[in-house]
Amino acid sequence: MSIASQHKILDACCGSRMFWFDRNHKDTLYMDNRELEDTLCDGRKLVVSPDLKADFTDMPFSDESFYLVVFDPPHLVRAGDKSWLAKKYGKLNETWQDDLSKGFSECMRVLKENGTLIFKWNEEQVSLKEVLKCFDREPLFGNKRSKTHWLVFMKS
Repeated sequence: MSIASQHKILDACCGSRMFWFDRNHKDTLYMDNRELEDTLCDGRKLVVSPDLKADFTDMPFSDESFYLVVFDPPHLVRAGDKSWLAKKYGKLNETWQDDLSKGFSECMRVLKENGTLIFKWNEEQVSLKEVLKCFDREPLFGNKRSKTHWLVFMKS
C-alpha cells in the first residue's frame, strides 16, 4: 500500500502546519521539501517535520491520488536565508514563476477528478495577479480583499 493511498488529503507545502486546527489530521499527508527545528526571535519553537520530504514541483504520487490538495507555497522572494521569515515561510528562488507553474500542475495531477485544490498566497512581495499568470486555469472563488488569499480550484 502506497503512502498516498493511506490519505485523502495532501498538504503539499506543510511547513510548520500553522493554519491547521489539527496538525496531525489522520486523513492528511503532510509534505515539505525541508525539515527544520529552531527557535524564532520571539522565543517560539519552529518545527517543520513533514511526513514525507519531497518537492512540490515533482511529487512522488500517482495521478489522481487525493480528494483534496492544499497548496501553500513559499511566498517570499526577498528574505535573508537565515532570517526568521525564511525559516518560517520558506523562500522562492529566481525561477519562482516556473516553480509555481510546475507546482500547480503537480497539485492538479495528483488531485482526483472533481477534487478540490485550496491555494493560499500572501501578497507581501508578489501580487496575486502575477501568481495567477503562472496557472492554466482561474479559481472558482476566494477572498480578494486581503493580503493573504485563499482560493478554491476544482479539477473537472
